[in-house]
This record gives sequence, C-alpha cells and structure tokens, in this order.
Amino acid sequence: MNSAKSSVVVAENLTLAYKKNEPIIQNATLSIKMGDFVFITGKSGSGKSTFLKSMYGAIHPREGILNVCGINLRNVSTSNKNFLRKHLGVVFQDYKLIENWTIEKNVMLPLLIAGFSKDVCISQAHKLLNHVKLVHKADKYPLELSGGEQQRVAVARALAHNPVLILADEPTGNLDEYSSSVIWDLLKGANAQLGTTVITVTHKIPSLLRVNYRHFIIEDGGIDEVS
Repeated sequence: MNSAKSSVVVAENLTLAYKKNEPIIQNATLSIKMGDFVFITGKSGSGKSTFLKSMYGAIHPREGILNVCGINLRNVSTSNKNFLRKHLGVVFQDYKLIENWTIEKNVMLPLLIAGFSKDVCISQAHKLLNHVKLVHKADKYPLELSGGEQQRVAVARALAHNPVLILADEPTGNLDEYSSSVIWDLLKGANAQLGTTVITVTHKIPSLLRVNYRHFIIEDGGIDEVS
C-alpha cells in the first residue's frame, strides 16, 4: 500500500450477488491504483452501491477475486476486515451519524476506535470541521444540522484518520450547491495533497469538477472503463 503505483483495488472475474444464481455484478475485472480519483456511474439498480459495499466487506464475492488494500475479501476473516476498515473512510448516502453524539465526537469516531489520545482526537476533529466550514457547530448534534451539513460532517469523519482509500456513495446526491462544493473540494484536497485514493459512486459526474479522474460504468453486470 505504500507504493504510489501499487493497486489499492483489484477485481478479477468478480461476481457479486445477494441471491445465488442472481448476479448483480458478473465477471468484472479492473484495477484501481494508489492516488486514483475514480467515478463509478450507471443506471439505478445497476449495482453501483453493491460494488461499493463489497469493497468494505459488507458483501462478500460469490466468485472471483476482490483484493482491497492488500486484503482478499473472498473469504475474509473478522480480524482482516477490521484491519481493512482502519485504512478506509466510507461516506454513506444516509450519513450514518450517531444522533446522541456531538458533531465533534462524530468526527472523532475513527480516531477513538484507533486509540488516539483525546488531545489528538480533538485537534484533528476541529481541523476537519474547519475544512467543512462547521467548526462553529462542533457542540451541536446531527439532528440540529441540515442534510448538507450532516453530509459534510460525514465526509470529515471519513477523512479523520487519513485513510488510504475513501469510498463515497452519492456524497452530494441531494445537497445544495454550497455543500456539494465543500465536499468535492475536501475530497479533491485529500486526493491531491495526501494521495488518498477516492472512489465515488454517482449518477452524474460534476461538470465543473477540475480533477484528473478515471471513469467506470456499470452496465448489464459488467464494469467497463471509459477511455
């Protein structure tokens, strides 16, 4: 994972399915390198979110190979899955913030899990909340924030532990222009400044996003790169 040219995600003849003999993704082969900024598009129900879930171990491959951050997810152990998730940041469509925790503590969550000191957790949380323009709401709770603000907190949380890989599922799907801009700037910054690999599932690639990216389309169970 330390080489700038190494593969962060490798899929070979990958098949994903919720039910046996009903594949959603079938015989997919691709490689995503360290530092890539990737968009995955496709029609609703094509398998975009399913593929994203497979990369953090929520769905196991039915057939083929799926290797993420050096971990084979075909028959992954609990310890290896936990190791993998320490290197990932995941941004969910529905935010998945802890409602009875403050915004500050929500952002601190990955750092608390990793065992960092309280001072480090607070410092990093405030740094990221400043990046997403919400440091003034650090002591608020998720339900006191708008949807756009909650998603900005979710992105800050995903980046808190400087992950190798960010997986984002429609991170700006229903957000206002300002929140969308803040989120894309943060993801672009992590990619450009820290070399974080970013994989984003979206219905539409932002037309004004200035970033060199790779584009994969999921269609009829296949995953193909657009040149």
